[in-house]
This record gives sequence, C-alpha cells and structure tokens, in this order.
Amino acid sequence: MDNNVITVIVVDDHEMVRKGLIGYLETEDDIKVLGEAENGTKAIKLCAKHKPDVVLMDLIMDVMDGVEATKQIKEQLPQTTVIILTSFIDEKQIFPALEAGALSYLLKTSRAEDIVTAIRMSIKGEAMIEPKVATKMLSKMRNQGGLPHNSLTRRELEVLYLIGQGKTNQEIGDDLFIGIKTVKTHVSNILSKLGVEDRTQAAIYAHRNDLV
Repeated sequence: MDNNVITVIVVDDHEMVRKGLIGYLETEDDIKVLGEAENGTKAIKLCAKHKPDVVLMDLIMDVMDGVEATKQIKEQLPQTTVIILTSFIDEKQIFPALEAGALSYLLKTSRAEDIVTAIRMSIKGEAMIEPKVATKMLSKMRNQGGLPHNSLTRRELEVLYLIGQGKTNQEIGDDLFIGIKTVKTHVSNILSKLGVEDRTQAAIYAHRNDLV
C-alpha cells in the first residue's frame, strides 16, 4: 500500500449511503476504501482485519451503535481516526461520540468535498466539526464554566480523587468496590475528558484544581 494513500472503512446502516460515499471516495487518488459495514459489530471486525487510517462512522445503527463501535475501535486501534457522519446534532449523540474518541463530527448534509477534506485533515490530527455542532459544544462549555472536570460523572470524580492520591487501579477498585476492568474504563474516560495523556497528568490536574 502506498504510504501516501489514506485507507478508509465506511460504516452506515443504509446501503445506498455507503455506496454513494464509496463511489465518491474512489474518485480521489489518495483515498482507498478497504471495506464497508452496516453496523458497529461488523465495523470492529473490519478494522481489526484491515487497520484503516480512517473510519467514517454513522451513529444510529442496529446491533451496535456508532458510539460504542467508536469506543472499541479506539481502544484496539488508537492510531485509527474516527469521523462521525450522521443526521443527528442532538447533544445525546454529539458528546458521547466525541468522548468515545471521535475526532470529527459531520452531518450527512455536508458537501462531499468537505468529507474528503475531513479525511485528509484527520491524518494530521486536525478535526473538522459541523458549525451547528461546534455551537452546541461551546454552549455546553460556557454552561460548565469551561472546566474539563465539570463533565466528569460522580464516579469518575471519585476515581480521579484516588488517582490524585497515587493509588493503583487495583487499590482504586478495592476502595470503591468495583472491578479492575471498570476502573480502567473510568480512567480511560477521565483521561479523554480532561484532555491529558496519562494518569500522572491527571493527578497533576486534580491537584491544580483542588480535587484532591
């Protein structure tokens, strides 16, 4: 595979949407579609097999939705970028999708050229957010005072408090009476919401913001 070619998997529960996207993407010399899936479960299997650069992900699908699929794909393939392509701009879809690890959020009413641009931008780690979605994101940040930890759940705040105390995942699990797998999920969500790379940075954040 040419290193300059961006590999893509298209995920959508409507065949006509998938075929239309694929047909357009295949006219671009620097983009190659490796496969298509109609639900999240099949998308995860395809990604594990092909390890694409980018996944164009629908949100509302049977069997497994786009949020859960995004979360699992990002856990297994951190280098793979997920671009949400949906008809929905409701907060119940937007924020869970971004928290699951999606980089960009576009609507199906977007121009085909914009979708291609988002794919190319994603390789450089640059996001493209639908203006209406960006407005909702800014509104939520203002309502929360712009502080990342305001988006944490009560349980995540408890886990962050214990991280700040230097406790291991096992110790956190013992203190909160939850399993190690659940602790790891909470830690992953905390790092994502705070925008930090590891638990050390999370601990520093907790101390700086008087959460410990």
